[in-house]
Amino acid sequence: MQTTAAYRVQFMLLLLVLIAAFLLNLSMGSVSIPLDEIISVFIGNGTSKETWRYILMDYRLPKAIMAMIAGGGLAISGLLMQTLFRNPLAGPFVLGLSSGASLGVAFLILGASAFGGFFGTLLLSQWSLVIASALGSFLVLLAVLAVTFRIKDTMAILIIGLMFGSVTTAVVSVLSYFSNAEQLQQYIFWSFGSLGNQSWQGVMTLAICFLAGLGLSIFSSKSLNALLLGENYAKSMGLHIKKTTFIIILATSILAGSITAFVGPIAFVGLAVPHLVRQFYKTSNHLVLMPAVLVCGALLMLICDTVAQLPFSEFTLPINAITSLIGAPVVIWLLVRKRKLFF
Repeated sequence: MQTTAAYRVQFMLLLLVLIAAFLLNLSMGSVSIPLDEIISVFIGNGTSKETWRYILMDYRLPKAIMAMIAGGGLAISGLLMQTLFRNPLAGPFVLGLSSGASLGVAFLILGASAFGGFFGTLLLSQWSLVIASALGSFLVLLAVLAVTFRIKDTMAILIIGLMFGSVTTAVVSVLSYFSNAEQLQQYIFWSFGSLGNQSWQGVMTLAICFLAGLGLSIFSSKSLNALLLGENYAKSMGLHIKKTTFIIILATSILAGSITAFVGPIAFVGLAVPHLVRQFYKTSNHLVLMPAVLVCGALLMLICDTVAQLPFSEFTLPINAITSLIGAPVVIWLLVRKRKLFF
């Protein structure tokens, strides 16, 4: 059994690795920027090349912060869903939030051509895509929350969430069938996910949503610990199951929905990271697991983004493809190993 001191040491090591990955992410890319120049910019001494300062402050730094927020938020969402449904293969999008976001974006991209000209361009702006994605996720959230007030069984909520996802995916398929090649290409590019081209305004907006979802998650920590012992035992401890389920689903929706709205659907991070953390943290206490899952999720996303940048190359691979290439083998490895995936 690990002690509190051991957990703290592991967490500090994770933080140090995260800082190293953060600096590496800022340094690598089509243009390599020396580490001493990065530090010089951060402490306010400027840099020998103004172009480097522009690349750092206006492109790479917002992207790196967005990567950490997205990775940490999705990892926390995955942990919440796996605990709520007691299912090791549950992820942040198990309730159909990603499919709802895809539906909102599909409606926008398909409908924009009907306006054409200036209005069509305006509808397909970055913020329009963010709003459409958020609205799609929000509508699915409302449907799921409505179900939680009528159904007590969490497994039934899980199945209904999957059905919502199937329905929205079917509608997206129909819309795609009637779209032209240009619209399909734009939609596919959105579905690849992207951490780049983020404004500081977008980063701040996502950060506010992230902090709200994280606050609800931390507030639910003790309730999550009680749910691990079973719903009947949790009720005997005075836990209000419906209220707790509502808060957990709301926290997951805020985190996963806002992240999908800004960076697109990112696969496997929320599914794989909680399992990775449990390999090193032999505890079921969510007050211990959450900080580690948060940092590990941010670390994994930074590593994936660094790989996706193809250092010293002008090309950038889709971030969603990289997370899947890394996350899928991890899940397979965990399943092949004859070890308990859950608590």
